[in-house]
Amino acid sequence: MDVIEVLAKTYDEAVTDALIKLGSTSDQVEIEVIDKGSAGFLGIGAKPVKIKVTKKLTPESFLKKFLSDIFEAMHLNVEIILKADEEAHCIDIELKGEEMGVLIGKRGQTLDALQLLANNAAHKNFETYYKVKLDTENYRLRRKETLENLAKNIAYKVKRTKHSISLEPMNPFERRVIHSALQNDRYVITHSEGEDPFRHIVISYKK
Repeated sequence: MDVIEVLAKTYDEAVTDALIKLGSTSDQVEIEVIDKGSAGFLGIGAKPVKIKVTKKLTPESFLKKFLSDIFEAMHLNVEIILKADEEAHCIDIELKGEEMGVLIGKRGQTLDALQLLANNAAHKNFETYYKVKLDTENYRLRRKETLENLAKNIAYKVKRTKHSISLEPMNPFERRVIHSALQNDRYVITHSEGEDPFRHIVISYKK
């Protein structure tokens, strides 16, 4: 319920009642006075105050509705947990449910696509830039650890053979993980080649 009308003896009572029902604070709503009411004469003929209270659209509520509509269309029952950092303008979204493998997709491609859609939708509807991050079942951390191990194993082969090795195409997040994992290695160097979506990393022996 995002819009309600409330009747009360006074304006303050009406506002308080509305905020309780909406579970909001005064800075999160817009208030329209429909009827100022009247005290009457010695209480006789008194009319209540009537106000219309609308819950403001926030990035969090917008994104929750946006993703809920997508999951409903996919016939998936997904719990959406949002955590916003207003100072950093960052919104972390955790997805929980029984079929999260469907949302992750091959090498996280579906999860990345959902994250891109959420970011684009937020940027289109709000003036303030918000960085939206989606994750489920701790996939991002698990993928990061897998990539770091891959980087170290490939670097070992490069140092042993002194031949460059090209990795499979990766998204920007995955490429950053590889670069970061090997940036302090004295014997190998990394660089990216190609254009998205085929951009990939090459690990070479540092001469």
